[in-house]
Amino acid sequence: STDYDECDKLFFEELSLERVLDIYERENCDQAIVSVGGQIPNNLALPLYENGVSIAGTSPAMIDNAEDRDKFSQMCDNNGIDQPAWRRLTSQEDAFDFADEVGYPVLVRPSYVLSGAAMNVAYTPAELSRNLQVAGEISTKFPVVLSKFIENGREIDVDAVANDGQVVLHAVSEHVENAGVHSGDATLMLPPLGIDEETMVKVKDTVARVAKGLNITGPFNMQLIAKDGDVKIIETNVRASRSFPFSSKTVGGDFIEAATSIMVGDGVPAWASEKDLGLDGKGSYPETYVGVKAPM
Repeated sequence: STDYDECDKLFFEELSLERVLDIYERENCDQAIVSVGGQIPNNLALPLYENGVSIAGTSPAMIDNAEDRDKFSQMCDNNGIDQPAWRRLTSQEDAFDFADEVGYPVLVRPSYVLSGAAMNVAYTPAELSRNLQVAGEISTKFPVVLSKFIENGREIDVDAVANDGQVVLHAVSEHVENAGVHSGDATLMLPPLGIDEETMVKVKDTVARVAKGLNITGPFNMQLIAKDGDVKIIETNVRASRSFPFSSKTVGGDFIEAATSIMVGDGVPAWASEKDLGLDGKGSYPETYVGVKAPM
């Protein structure tokens, strides 16, 4: 943060492994929080841990399980979490075979990238070939996964905070646009207006299974797609999202304050229970107004 009201000391340095290690050592830190700084800190979580840094909140191994597309898809299969048909890319020929098997369009999904980066939909073999080349250049160390792209589905966004794999705060927003528009560019409504009760039950079940499967302690964000009575997960980011302030203001509870308290070991704040923001609570769904996030 560059807000002097929010920190005791500011460092104007590049956000790299070497500089973070330097600051961690210089300040004699006990822990580092990586889950409120966007994609780069998540990418640094495992290397920092391997260099002796104590990471507050969700373990770096579990962050890796969410960021590595292959590991995440396997985690979903192992925990009964519904997702579009997928396959880890082993060769271009395998990619074309998968696309022929499930039918176009397919989604090319690199690992350890901001969700919009090099994540492209291919409607033809020629587009798939181009998208695979771009994804391979961006995700050289980690796997690229292909999945079936579901057209004309409703996209659902979830901001949540968990403690040892149990969800303690959550907010569910609905995209005005159909799935395929990046959440940073989408218009969100909270509470959702076009999602029926049966679908919402499946959304909450998925959120609970992911939090438990990744043993999340701290903030996380999730995108899902709903169509024809099915709810399938698109991805999970084990960090705060750009919509966290929107969700916090709309439901009247500071998600980051709660997440920070949990990550540093102070437990769930009393106000979180009073607000009734858990998966079974009603506080996450305002009854007298609707919050709308519009892209700028």
